[in-house]
Amino acid sequence: MSPAAIRSQFLLFGLSNCSYCTSAVFLLTAVFSLSSSVCSPAMAWGSRCRSRSMPCGFPGKGITYTGGNMSIQERAKYGAEAFEGITGSLPQPFPRTMGPNCLTYLQEVVSSGLQCDMIRRFEAAFENEMGIKHCIGTPGCTAALNILAAALNLEPGDEIIVSPITDYGTVMGLLKENYIPVFPDTEPGTPLISARTIAPCITNRTRAILAVHITGLICDMDPIHALAKKHGLTVIEDVCQAVFGTYKGRLAGTLGDVAAFSFDSEKTLGSDVGGCVITNDDKLAEQIRFVGQSRGGQMVEGLGRVHAVNGYALRITQSTAAITLAQLEIIRPAVAHIDRMIRLITDKLAEIPGIIPLSIPDYMETYSCWMAGFSIDPNAFTCDAESFAQQVAEAGLTGAGLGKYYLMPAALPFLTDKAEKHLYPFSKPPASHTYKYGANTCPNARDFLDNFIRWTTICEKYQPEHCDLVAQIVAAVADQNRV
Repeated sequence: MSPAAIRSQFLLFGLSNCSYCTSAVFLLTAVFSLSSSVCSPAMAWGSRCRSRSMPCGFPGKGITYTGGNMSIQERAKYGAEAFEGITGSLPQPFPRTMGPNCLTYLQEVVSSGLQCDMIRRFEAAFENEMGIKHCIGTPGCTAALNILAAALNLEPGDEIIVSPITDYGTVMGLLKENYIPVFPDTEPGTPLISARTIAPCITNRTRAILAVHITGLICDMDPIHALAKKHGLTVIEDVCQAVFGTYKGRLAGTLGDVAAFSFDSEKTLGSDVGGCVITNDDKLAEQIRFVGQSRGGQMVEGLGRVHAVNGYALRITQSTAAITLAQLEIIRPAVAHIDRMIRLITDKLAEIPGIIPLSIPDYMETYSCWMAGFSIDPNAFTCDAESFAQQVAEAGLTGAGLGKYYLMPAALPFLTDKAEKHLYPFSKPPASHTYKYGANTCPNARDFLDNFIRWTTICEKYQPEHCDLVAQIVAAVADQNRV
């Protein structure tokens, strides 16, 4: 494999920079283990996803939006003159608003010669903010869910019920441990799973439920937790898109048994990178640190270090902990402000015929998000959702696009191949059980994403006039394309 080909495969896996040597070797092994028959469809899928505008970068972060300026032909096609009365621009997340103590904390790390206690200080501060006993800092949420999956210590072929609308990072750790993801459908018109959609998926091999709070919307967790308790299942929350959102007076991430967070730079609690796992379970926290951060290492007299399990060394760095600690100190007012702005946007979008804003459940007191969006009624417009998204992006809603790549049952062709051929770990469950993947296995989730347009620039810099501008842009495109 040529150097160029190796680099392209690294980018395909989503990591061109690795935090640790262990991570680099792990990634390199994965790259070389791919056969050409597996690479081709995966690369094709990746190419399709990248063309949709998001995974390769975030607007305002040194990445130019790929839509470009409208050509004369496009202006004629989209009627761009309709947008000329719209003035102003929307704020972008980058450069990020940094906590006032950020440089102070970073200087502590440097001045101490990397011997300060910044990691523990961040973890303790997050524990205090969340009202939780244990916070384990990680390089990101993907890493957090990887080490959590390993720490669960389940059998290959055991099933984890997972939200079908999510990022690949949610399921990657499950697949690495040879667990089988089972995707229930979402509730109609929403990106969220519920106890009602989960219940039919529970079998004698089910071991956990992984609920994803997508686009800042929090799953209705009390019924999910009651269902899990009835069947003896662990409840995991993916809180990457809902940090410090609240459900019935409780913070997202404290509603189950264990939760994972992301502090990537574009997220609400934007650090340079980073994440964590939180739990009140003492034994689980100990196992997460043992398996996930010490590589399962133990000292044996007369020999030295041995590895009791095939573990990881996925730890947050002191510099990332320093930045994240500073950001944590300013997150509460930022989230409160975002909550007001996103609700204002929702109200304004609801006034536009043919536009369907995300429905905010009554049980959510605080709506925290970094990805906003709305759906279109396909019968109300002469264009499809993809064209509508391109037009609002060109009109000023930077980075707007579809999120079809979030439909995990359709985004994992290698998993479909394994399931259809009954390859490991699909050879472990009873032979009578057939696993099926693909877009049609979750029709509500598929239909939601077919018409959902999202943008990833909602942030604490928004003011009411920016909410007005969002509505003006969407209304102008809607009026230009009405049936």
